[in-house]
Amino acid sequence: LSPPSQGYYTRGGGIGEGGDFITSPEISQVFGELIGIWYVSEWIAMGKPKAFQLVELGPGRGTLTDDILRVFKQLASLLSKCDVSIHLVEVSPKLSEIQALMLTGGKVQSNPEDKSAYMKGVSKTGIPIFWYRDIQDVPPGYSFYLAHEFFDALPIHKFQRTEKGWREVLVDIDPEVPDQLRFVLSPSSTPATENFIQPEETRDHVEVCPEAGVIIQRLACRIEKDGGAALVADYGHDGTKTDTFRGFQNHKLHDVLRAPGTADLTADVDFSYLRKMAQGRTATLGPIKQREFLKNMGIDLRLQVLLQNSGDTATHEQLLHSYDMLMNPKKMGDCFNFFALLPHHRLADPDKKHEPKSKSALPPVAGFGELLLK
Repeated sequence: LSPPSQGYYTRGGGIGEGGDFITSPEISQVFGELIGIWYVSEWIAMGKPKAFQLVELGPGRGTLTDDILRVFKQLASLLSKCDVSIHLVEVSPKLSEIQALMLTGGKVQSNPEDKSAYMKGVSKTGIPIFWYRDIQDVPPGYSFYLAHEFFDALPIHKFQRTEKGWREVLVDIDPEVPDQLRFVLSPSSTPATENFIQPEETRDHVEVCPEAGVIIQRLACRIEKDGGAALVADYGHDGTKTDTFRGFQNHKLHDVLRAPGTADLTADVDFSYLRKMAQGRTATLGPIKQREFLKNMGIDLRLQVLLQNSGDTATHEQLLHSYDMLMNPKKMGDCFNFFALLPHHRLADPDKKHEPKSKSALPPVAGFGELLLK
C-alpha cells in the first residue's frame, strides 16, 4: 500500500464514491461532528488544558478533520482560551495535497528539510496544521489522537496451525504461471511464528499486525507521559476472527494477489492485540460497535435537527440514507468498532489517601458504556 512509487496510497488511494472504497466521513458530516464533540467532551472532562494537539493518523482526503474543525469553530467561545493545533501523519504526497486543498484552500508551504514537519499551513478556520511522515515526528505535548480506518491498512503476518505446529503464510511466485502470485506455507517455523503467536492461542488461523502494536505502544507512552486520549475506529474484532485479509477495487472484493498496488488491501483489526500492546500504560475502553458509539454520542438527536432544517426532499432522503449506512447492523453499524486509550486517572477513583475535592465521580467517557471498561 505505501511503497514510494508503486504503492496504492502513495499514488493517491481510491477513497470516495468514484474510488475503490468509501469511508464513514465521506458518507455523512454527522460522523465527524460527533467525533469532534467526543474530543471536546474529553477536553472538558480532563479539566480544560490550556492547549491540545489533534493528531490524525492516515487522514485520507481530510474530510474527518474538516468536520472536526467545523465543530471546533462552532464551539469557539468554549475553546477560546485553548491553543489548538492540527497534526496530520501522512505518507502519501498525493493525499497530503488533497488534504491541504480541503483544509487550507491550498495555502500551505513546505518546511525546510531539518524540520520534522514536511508541510505546514493554516486551516480555513485559522488553526495551524502540520504534516508529518511518522508519528515520532509529531512534537510531544498534550494530544488527542485519531485513527479512523488506519490500522486495517497496515501490513500483517498470517499464520496457520498445522500438524507440525504453526507455519507462516507467505507469498510466492506461482511456478506454473510465472506472472502470478500464490500463498504458500513456510516449510518450517519462522522468526515471526516464534515471536507473534501467543502460547494461549486457540484459533487455527491468526493475523498479527506488529506495526499496529508498535504504534499503540507509542501512543500509550505519549498519553501516559503528556496526557490526552486516543480514539480508534476501524473494522475489527476482539481476538475472535481468523482469515480477514481482503482487497477492494471499485467497491467490489478483489483478489489480494492480483495486480499489487492497484487495489485497497485491508485486514480486520484485532482489538485484543491492541489492548495487550498498550501494556497497561493507559486504560482501554471498547471495542464497542459503531452504532452503539454513535447512538451514545447523540446521532439520533443530531439527525432530527438536520432533518428539520433540510428544506428539500433530496437532502431529506440523503440524510436518512447516510444514517442507515452508518447505523444499520448489516452495513457499517456492526462491522466497525470504536476503541479508546485514556490515562488511568481519567477513569480511576480518587486516591484513597487524599480527601477528594468533591464527592462527585469522574464524568463518564462519552460514547462508551461503563460496562465496557477493561
